[in-house]
Amino acid sequence: MTASGAPAISVVMAAYNGAGLIEDTIASVLVQGFADFELIVVDDASTDGTLARLRAIDDPRLVVIAAETNGGPVVARNRAFAAARGGYIVGLDQDDLCHPDRFATQIAHLENHPDTVLVASAVDLLENGAIRPPRAPLRTSPALIDWRLQFGNPLVWSSVMFRADAARRLDVFERVDRRYAEDFDLYHRLAALGRLARIDRPLVTYRMHPGGASQRYRQAMDASAAAVLAEPYAALFGDEADDAARLVLTHFAGALPVPDRATLARLDTMLGAVHDRFCVARNLSAADRTLIMDEYARLWWRMADASVRSGALSLDTVTAACPQGLRPRHPSSRRAMSSAVVGGVRSLFSRWKAFAL
Repeated sequence: MTASGAPAISVVMAAYNGAGLIEDTIASVLVQGFADFELIVVDDASTDGTLARLRAIDDPRLVVIAAETNGGPVVARNRAFAAARGGYIVGLDQDDLCHPDRFATQIAHLENHPDTVLVASAVDLLENGAIRPPRAPLRTSPALIDWRLQFGNPLVWSSVMFRADAARRLDVFERVDRRYAEDFDLYHRLAALGRLARIDRPLVTYRMHPGGASQRYRQAMDASAAAVLAEPYAALFGDEADDAARLVLTHFAGALPVPDRATLARLDTMLGAVHDRFCVARNLSAADRTLIMDEYARLWWRMADASVRSGALSLDTVTAACPQGLRPRHPSSRRAMSSAVVGGVRSLFSRWKAFAL
């Protein structure tokens, strides 16, 4: 505890019908090596006994707030944040698991980097009882995180720790009109106050399951994320900012196939404009430029591969369209040939169906 009696860290969590998972999540918090924290859980009018399970946990660091009516996760987290007394805020969903050294590692990072307002971590994935390693990129820097924010959300909410005083400078903690992309929106607003960073080893296990919000509310999440990106895009694209944000999120960040050459050309122009503006505005080190260009190439070729494999575009088409400065060939020749064969078959089948009709 600090001299004022307030904890160093406040964990904020929204809970709703999480009776099957939330006790393990809370247990992963209560065994942290860094023990100076409070865990504030707002039960959002659960109907499955979650509240009773929360109240049965005997630990003075756990604060349970029962909402009278269901207001959704943004309202619940805003209520938890309003009650938080810690100098650092930890984000955590009811179904994810903290590694035992998470708090100690992240608070040390923030204390050693006073210009950083938020630090996240890599996460490993728990699916069907098996742990999967973190997804790319495996190496990051604050500059790369900032670059990725221009195109999509690079950070997992359950992995973040940030300075409470920075978040309290915002007009509102999480915005209700950005529901399902409220974390992405928060990162953009915090980035105006300091650096965002990521520790490149897993400190959290992210549980993949059909009941997760990212699986259930994909359409609403995409719409809110597009609204977040459209704000910084407005200066570049004007009335086309909404469409640009949607295209970038769907294809470049989301890796869904590009439907035709015209869309690919348009998308490449948009990506280049955002990338160039970012690089001009920052004094990037050689190491940061390398990380950024490697990630640009990874995301572009992932999108290109999906487009070839779907049958929408040929391998020759995407190779010719590769932006200048990126590696000019698919990073895996074996995968390139496989996708070209699969895409060719799908394209022929689509043409046959159209002819048959």
